[in-house]
Order: sequence, then C-alpha cells, then structure tokens
Amino acid sequence: MGLKLNEVLLRDVADVIKKAKYFIALTGAGISKESNVPTFRGEDGLWRNYDAMELATPSAFSRNPGLVWNWYAWRQGLIGECHPNPAHLTLAAWEKRGILKTLVTQNVDGLHIRAGSVNVHEVHGDLWSLKCINCDYHVRLNSPANGIPVCPQCNNHLRPDVVWFGESLNPVIMRRVYSELNQADVCIVIGTSALVQPAASFPLIVKQHGGRIIEVNIEHTMLTDAADIHITGKAGEVLPALDEHLK
Repeated sequence: MGLKLNEVLLRDVADVIKKAKYFIALTGAGISKESNVPTFRGEDGLWRNYDAMELATPSAFSRNPGLVWNWYAWRQGLIGECHPNPAHLTLAAWEKRGILKTLVTQNVDGLHIRAGSVNVHEVHGDLWSLKCINCDYHVRLNSPANGIPVCPQCNNHLRPDVVWFGESLNPVIMRRVYSELNQADVCIVIGTSALVQPAASFPLIVKQHGGRIIEVNIEHTMLTDAADIHITGKAGEVLPALDEHLK
C-alpha cells in the first residue's frame, strides 16, 4: 500500500510539473550529502583544530592566506573525489529537455555543473572558482590549488570565489535569482534545511505570487508546512523515479 501511495504521489507531482509554465529548482546540502560531500561546520568540520567559521572570513585570509588556502585545497581534494549522483544528473537532464528552466543552489561544490546543468545560480559561490582580491580577474580550477594562487594580471593573491562569513551575497547573482523566482510558478526544493537566509525564503517568493512548492527531503523542515507537496526520501531515488512519470 505504501509503495502504491508513493507512485500516486509521484504521478501527482509529475502532473504539477508538466502543467508548469516556469519550473525551477532550489538545492541545498542534502543533495550533495548523497554524493558523500563532507560537511565543514560543527564537530565534523574541524580541520587541524580550526573551525570553518575561523577560516572562512576575509580577516583570516588577510592574516594568513597560506593557512586558508591549505584548508581550501584540502576541501577541493575531498570534493574532487565525489561525483554527481542521480539527483544531480536528473536535474541536468530536465534542463536539457526544457522541463527545468533554472537551478538555484546553496552548494559550492560544483557538482551541478559537473552533472551538466548550465543555467545554475550558485548563491554562495563556487569552491573551484577563484577571484583576485584586487582586480576583476577570475579563473576556474580543474584540480586542487597548489600553494597560494597569484593573479597573472596584477600579481596579488587569488582567493576562493565563495561567500565568506561577514560578506554579502553577489548582487548580480541575486538579481538574477530574484528574477527567476518571480517568473516561477512551480519550485522544487531539494535537500535544504530551510534554515539559512536568504535562500530559505526563496520558495516563499514563488508561493506569494501563486506558485507551488514541491519539497523533497529525508525529513520535515521549516519549509514543509508551506510546501504544497512533500516527498520524504533521498533525492537520488526520488528524482529518477519522478522522471519516469515525465517521459
């Protein structure tokens, strides 16, 4: 009976997606966890007795860029061993087929891009992208950083192009994100705890102008009560099963 109910629910969700005029996705740490991407906060996030909140700051980089880059190179090495899971691949396939219009992610691991998604808005940045602390130079790495990267244009240090504690989100990216949210009539929210702002409020913007929220998570979250449909389960299992009803 449970399996049958699940299939009915999946068909209902598929119908909602098929009728959508502008379908978007929001993803959080849960989708990356299924690819074995480690977390870097709390007790599990300790590295050489440093906490992430001590290292991921502009002041920490200013004081000791070598230490910060050692930490990021270590993270890049771990994440480089991870691979996009079926949920990442399904979202990329939906975009390619014209079902999904855009994807907004809180994750910095780059797995959506590696999976083949193109129209991706990384609100917290990209662990593999670097920017100069002085000029407008940007570059993207294919392997972990070696030492302290230097800008070829002005010879200043390059830093990870991620949002550090105490920094504002990129206003250009945010304008694009809010434009997408205001167009969307269906938003699927995958693997986010809905605790970190402003991303936690993104689905509510869709809801406010009459859109619908579909939540996929292994547990109930702060968003569940506002969601029109909640599917309990792993994204890597739910999305491919849902895709079968969209073919």
